[in-house]
Amino acid sequence: MPELPEVEALAGFLTGRMTGHTVGRVMPVAVSVLKTYDPPLDALVGRTVTAVGRRGKFLVFTTDDGDGPHLAVHLARGGWLRWKDDLPTLPPRPGKGPLALRLLLAEPEGAGFDLTEAGTQKRLAVYCVRDPQDVPGIARLGPDPLDPAFTREAFAALLTGERRRIKGVLRDQGVIAGVGNAYSDEVLHAAKMSPYALAANLSDEDVSRLYQALRTTLEDAVERSRGLAAGELKGEKKTGLRVHGRAGEPCPVCGDTIREVSFSDSSLQYCPTCQTGGKPLADRRMSRLLK
Repeated sequence: MPELPEVEALAGFLTGRMTGHTVGRVMPVAVSVLKTYDPPLDALVGRTVTAVGRRGKFLVFTTDDGDGPHLAVHLARGGWLRWKDDLPTLPPRPGKGPLALRLLLAEPEGAGFDLTEAGTQKRLAVYCVRDPQDVPGIARLGPDPLDPAFTREAFAALLTGERRRIKGVLRDQGVIAGVGNAYSDEVLHAAKMSPYALAANLSDEDVSRLYQALRTTLEDAVERSRGLAAGELKGEKKTGLRVHGRAGEPCPVCGDTIREVSFSDSSLQYCPTCQTGGKPLADRRMSRLLK
């Protein structure tokens, strides 16, 4: 799933290709992709793209300096944006392929992007709205961790009274915008903290260490992705991850074997030596298999 660093890089990539250009056509292909109907997608046609930005994990395209409709895109788990300079100008045929929506600029001819989605669970979401706050997922977003106003004190206030495990708190978009499963694993590894630690029980030192790891991990990932083409971002993300998706490999810090805990629809990875005092966390799925 694209998270804050990849969406930030996508916004920068698209800014240089779309800002100042007019929308020529917007063609939905998958029925499930469009989540709004007023204003219609056709309201974007003829509008000038004046900004491409990020709200949490959402890409937001602004037209006519905000006087026109906004296009908001959430790529979800299996979605991606593919930019091309030579897309077919004829409407694509609906089918069983991954293509969900195509947007073409009025000029240069053929320039634009496809939104695609892999897998059987179709969660890619597109909204055409008058204001980005009309998108429910944007309206409920917590503070952005890269915002200068997101201080250590602001972060500590978010954790006050939180009785949940810190892994879940970091992933909650209503608490902190933009961090998902992968970067929460990376942040916790950098902070040398167990994903099962209760947020409300963290000491002042723990909070400071976690805050620094959050900012540094995200800032480093954004910097690595800066200037990359859309098609290179997935590879960069995977290369840059130190523990997430690397179960069975040696920890790059201590050399211990990276472990995994699996859930019904996701998993987390961690280093026992760095994060849990050498103790493996219980994996209920594996426990059931061993019975």
